[in-house]
Amino acid sequence: MNAPIQTMAQRIAAAAGELGMKRTGLMPTGVSVVQSGGTLVITLHGALSAAELALAKTAEGALKVQEFHRELFMSNAAALRAEIERITGVEVREATAEVEPSTGTVVAVFATGTIVQVFLLKSAISADSWNRRAADGPN
Repeated sequence: MNAPIQTMAQRIAAAAGELGMKRTGLMPTGVSVVQSGGTLVITLHGALSAAELALAKTAEGALKVQEFHRELFMSNAAALRAEIERITGVEVREATAEVEPSTGTVVAVFATGTIVQVFLLKSAISADSWNRRAADGPN
């Protein structure tokens, strides 16, 4: 059976969701991927457990959630970086996931349970390549 034809964004979203599930045991309710000028942003929606959401309601709890997800991301980023590089054919220079659950507005974990991951690529990906549909691998 042939693999479905997907854009780079769709393939990265699927990889991020699957790796998120492996990392935390929770499948995000949605994954968004955008890329512009060599910056790739992955947003995992509904990625926090009910316990994490409850814990993040206090300042001390928010710091614990922040630190937990920072460590979790740093210990598991290599697999996602490798998938991004495999799919795009572009090296990932830097990766970060910063958590600010107290305001719910800064990159990484939001009060709604959203996680945003930002990857700085070594070079930009053309719009044609980004939007071209392919079964697998770089376009």
